[in-house]
Amino acid sequence: MSRVYSEQESIRRDARASIEEAGYEAYGYSWDVSHHADAILTSFDAEKHLPDEEGVIAEPFQVSIAGRIMSRRIMGKASFLHLQDDSGRIQVYVTRDELPEGFYNSVFKKMLDIGDIIGIEGRVFRTKVGEISVRASRLEILAKSLKPLPIVKEQDGQVFNEVTDKEFRYRQRYVDLIVNPEVRNTFRMRAKMISTMRAFLDEREYVEVETPVLQPMYGGAAARPFTTHHNALDMKLYMRIADELYLKRLIVGGFDGVYEISKDFRNEGLSRFHNPEFTMMELYVAYKDYDWMMNLVEEMVERIAIAMHGSSDLQVGDETISFARPWKRIPLLEAIQEKTGEDLYGKSREELAVIGKKLGLEIEDSMGSGKIIDEIFGEFVEPHLIQPTFITDYPVELSPLAKNHRTKKGLVERFEAICNGKELCNAFSELNDPDDQRARFEDQERLALEGDDEAMQIDEDYLRSLEYGMPPTAGLGIGIDRLAMLMTNSRSIRDVIFFPLLRPETEEETESVDDAS
Repeated sequence: MSRVYSEQESIRRDARASIEEAGYEAYGYSWDVSHHADAILTSFDAEKHLPDEEGVIAEPFQVSIAGRIMSRRIMGKASFLHLQDDSGRIQVYVTRDELPEGFYNSVFKKMLDIGDIIGIEGRVFRTKVGEISVRASRLEILAKSLKPLPIVKEQDGQVFNEVTDKEFRYRQRYVDLIVNPEVRNTFRMRAKMISTMRAFLDEREYVEVETPVLQPMYGGAAARPFTTHHNALDMKLYMRIADELYLKRLIVGGFDGVYEISKDFRNEGLSRFHNPEFTMMELYVAYKDYDWMMNLVEEMVERIAIAMHGSSDLQVGDETISFARPWKRIPLLEAIQEKTGEDLYGKSREELAVIGKKLGLEIEDSMGSGKIIDEIFGEFVEPHLIQPTFITDYPVELSPLAKNHRTKKGLVERFEAICNGKELCNAFSELNDPDDQRARFEDQERLALEGDDEAMQIDEDYLRSLEYGMPPTAGLGIGIDRLAMLMTNSRSIRDVIFFPLLRPETEEETESVDDAS
């Protein structure tokens, strides 16, 4: 089926044909870039780079730049354009007499469009109105844009054609990045966050490792997996839901500290806080416990905030959040009692169900004691935790991989860091008793038979590794995307993931998206 082009697309395709008929490349091969826009603007020196009273330039500022045309102003024998590169925008001054004969009138004025990528060589100067610009002595077409950009325009204080449609921005992130510089900055900030985290862990000589994405048995979290099939081995495989069980095998093998920053996959719904494919950092350190890990998390997140923002205080929506140490610490059941007046410690499943219903929650028959407690916490406590807070000491049912609490029966040594009403990280004193771990797995198996589709499987190889002996270990998992949302003041997880998962695009939607261009 032949494609139907819009009027603008047809004009641009005709221009591409004309460029090639004139003997020029519409898609260049390379360009030697000497400077970027921001470096030119910050390093310009009027004393050295502008003519003196006698018209002599002490040090001509010659540059070679490349980028995308974002605006044009044609004025007879001379024109202005704004060129956008990776660092920002700079004005370019183009004249007829400084380009090859005929190029300005026949190519530049008639065949170039906003969105085209070009290379420019020239001298930096300052215009009469004071704008630092590049006077072009050479212009080369590097990529002809065949689709028009939704360029933002302002007139009489009003903004037109601003790209605000979330669906469009997520589907065509490449366009979003072109026309919204703040989006590029968000992802630069995310990269800064990860590099700071990695440097923090490397300083402590923890080893960055890689573990399998395709696993014969999933585990390490309460979640539904994606499944696939390996043809050569004729076996079902799962995309990992967590890195935990493989990383702890490495602790068994003799590493004192290992971490991994990687993709995990959970076959769950979509929301502004959830994407089925997400990035996690998991860390395991031998001979440590969850109290030690709380101190490390405080120090690491505070450092990240300072590296990104120059301060441990961060404005998130209407709230000023302080990541300065120490953070508040409160046991889970105490936090629930403080908000609801209900003491849940030692209560049976039936008693918890009655309390949950009294509090107005829907309690399903398949929900165990831990799930009911988690529902109560999620409804009445978590949304109100704005400042970073460690919630500690969880029911054993919710934490089948965590070590029993050393003083509180029925609880485990686990914490979650909650900030701005959402979980930032999850950590344990890791369970290293193989017999206790087997019993926990068997309890999970029973929950699965009762209808819990997020219950864990029995991993015999992991149990075998524990039988060789794993030292006391502290483990941590941090959701990189959630942390990036917080650190960049983003409302949705899709704002910090380059290409979030979206429902399939229909033909009608495709047409409307193209029309938006």
